[in-house]
Amino acid sequence: MRLRSDQGVATVIACVAIAVILIVTILVVQVGAGVALRHRAQSAADLGALAAAAALDQGDEAACAVATRLVDRVGVRVRRCSPQGWDIVLEVGIAAALGPFGRREVRAVARAGPVPE
Repeated sequence: MRLRSDQGVATVIACVAIAVILIVTILVVQVGAGVALRHRAQSAADLGALAAAAALDQGDEAACAVATRLVDRVGVRVRRCSPQGWDIVLEVGIAAALGPFGRREVRAVARAGPVPE
């Protein structure tokens, strides 16, 4: 059977084009949300590491407690806080719901301490 008319082809092409645009839009939004969460986690790690480094003179546990309190207020969780001399290394994580792509944890690491002269 041979079709002699191309009636309705524009409708099919338009439907496919709309579907492609929707898929691309969803992907861009999901990637953007992931990037925003990554920046949020890195900012929290940086801020927490700086606060912990400032509190290191009170002891390692007190410094990590300061970092944990500060990072918790931002809605991020401390995964690891390890003092190394006068430096502090802080690893944080935040849960990311990526819609149809599942749940992941976005992590960030920061190190803070005195600048060697």
